[in-house]
Amino acid sequence: MLIFFKRCGLRMLAVGALTVMAAQAALAQTGQQPDSASIFTLIGENSTISTAALTDRYYTNGLSASYLSGEGQFQTVSDAVRTLLGDGAPRVSLGISQQIYTPNDTHSRFPPSRDRPYAGVLLGHFGVVQDSDSTRTSLGVQAGMTGPSAMGRPVQNGWHTVIGQRGNAGWNSQIHDEPVFAATASKVWRQSLGQLGGLETDALPAIGATLGTLRTDAQAGFTLRIGRGLANDFGAPRIRALSGGEAFHGGDRIGWYLFAALHGAAVNNDITLNGNNFRASRSVSLVPLVGDAAFGAALVTHGMRISYTQAIETQDFKHQKGGAHQFGSLDLSVRF
Repeated sequence: MLIFFKRCGLRMLAVGALTVMAAQAALAQTGQQPDSASIFTLIGENSTISTAALTDRYYTNGLSASYLSGEGQFQTVSDAVRTLLGDGAPRVSLGISQQIYTPNDTHSRFPPSRDRPYAGVLLGHFGVVQDSDSTRTSLGVQAGMTGPSAMGRPVQNGWHTVIGQRGNAGWNSQIHDEPVFAATASKVWRQSLGQLGGLETDALPAIGATLGTLRTDAQAGFTLRIGRGLANDFGAPRIRALSGGEAFHGGDRIGWYLFAALHGAAVNNDITLNGNNFRASRSVSLVPLVGDAAFGAALVTHGMRISYTQAIETQDFKHQKGGAHQFGSLDLSVRF
């Protein structure tokens, strides 16, 4: 009798093990197995990266560092996200960023009143990202400071000293210290367009919105891509525009793509243009409808993604000089 039970127990263990293995294989095949890898991302944007004459004006510099958790690693947050958004694979995002804005005239101690104000923005970010096979939903909160506490002046003029250029003269006229916050939401859809010359193609329509004392707007965008391994992500990341975000998949196989995008926004308020919300400061009149065209390339290989975006923005305040504003955006993301 004891031998019989032992044999039955071994058979049950064997059947159970095979069942678990089969379930794991099925999850892997359907793409439902959680991606446990975390992702660290660095983004640098600068107006001196341009196809036109080199400039150091308007949106002149942006830096961002962020951490993205593996899927479902923060159980309480993941459960809350699934309750809000439905079934999916949530990730938690933490990050910090700085943006620097200057006028066209950076040589005058007192730039013309119709020129963009000097402004620095220093922000912390908390957010969640949830993917399905064909969509990515992002929700976030940003909070931080504008004004001298955002350290725009020492970062910009300190870098100018390092590279042997004189500093911008008008930082004493920058907008004042003020705490700022914004809630953000966006969604990207990924739609395959089939093969073209043996390469994958897809479309990435997107919508988004921002609400807060930092900025209030509604956005829409559309991206076309061609390459290999397009399912690795939802497009290249950007600091202050609709984008595919930091999350990506990819192992040792090489994935790559070229892309072109159009974005538009209806803007109600932007503290870097309108000036401080609760005290008098320098300000200009914003243009309520703005847009940008972007193009670039991305490479995904060995757990890394490198992407470059060239952005060309329409005028975002009245009396803006110099035509369309250009800047480049470089991203490095690493899975670990």
